[in-house]
Amino acid sequence: MLRKSLIAAAAMTLGAASLSACGSSDSGGDSGSGGSGGDETITMGFAQVGAESGWRTANTTSIQDTAEAEGIDLKFSDAQQKQENQIKAIRSYIQQKVDVIAFSPVVETGWDTVLQEAKRANIPVILTDRSVDSEDDSLYATFLGSDFVEEGEKAGQWLVDNASDMDVDGDGSVKVVQLEGTTGSAPAIDREEGFNSVIGSDDAIEVIASQTGDFTRDGGKKVMETFLSSEDGIDVVYAHNDDMGLGAIEAIKAEGLTPGEDIKIITVDAVKDGMTALANGEINFIVECNPLLGPQLMDLAKQVVAGEEVEKRVVTEETTFTQEQAKEALPDRQY
Repeated sequence: MLRKSLIAAAAMTLGAASLSACGSSDSGGDSGSGGSGGDETITMGFAQVGAESGWRTANTTSIQDTAEAEGIDLKFSDAQQKQENQIKAIRSYIQQKVDVIAFSPVVETGWDTVLQEAKRANIPVILTDRSVDSEDDSLYATFLGSDFVEEGEKAGQWLVDNASDMDVDGDGSVKVVQLEGTTGSAPAIDREEGFNSVIGSDDAIEVIASQTGDFTRDGGKKVMETFLSSEDGIDVVYAHNDDMGLGAIEAIKAEGLTPGEDIKIITVDAVKDGMTALANGEINFIVECNPLLGPQLMDLAKQVVAGEEVEKRVVTEETTFTQEQAKEALPDRQY
């Protein structure tokens, strides 16, 4: 994965947009096929993962609002977290001869055939938020999104740095349960990889159980309920997104335990509900994943439709939050 070496270049070309940027139903219109440059309207086909979390809802809103503001004709589809729905939507966009296709892949693999179809139709493709696993990177123009491995590393580093405070039961070890994102998705794979690569430096930290909660609050609650009944001495929850962490909080409270104290919680996203829980001490640390990609996406779309060369990977700038930082940031939080 190309990572930190491209951050500086991305910041130089799109830094200003990055700072201002971060269930849906079909909302695309049927009018027009768009233009291919000049003053004609650009038509974008966007295939969204779904509406599985607060993060995704904020991401969708950013894309739809920015497209409207920029005068881009957006044809939008909600895949409901099913790859076959996204592939069907992309093929529909190809048939409609849109100017550019953008999508956030449900999973990493299985995209080469449909992306080849877009390439043969001379329709550029922009990957947003999530990447694909393909040996042929000519199948897409660019990828816009976060460095999920680095997000996992940040979560792991905070745990390593605070390991002495994480051993809640005082047995000399830090027992971690992991709430994974959707199986096969880039953020689930990479956030686990980054986390494990860092905590491996501390023999006291051990991941004792790991299971997918599918990035949903209900999924996080159900998996945490299972962990609480099957695992002894859980010290830390590492959730791949805020929504699963919020679900875990519900399960922990139902057991008569205090989240953030009896069991520490680390999550990724920094949506408003997660930040509120962090400010209240129910979550202990959040790694930001910025969903407001609309301005950067529309800027990239204009460039690729015009035939301009763009960076192959554009990484968004993100931070982390402790309880005090969350309290400070919440009043101005956009999502």
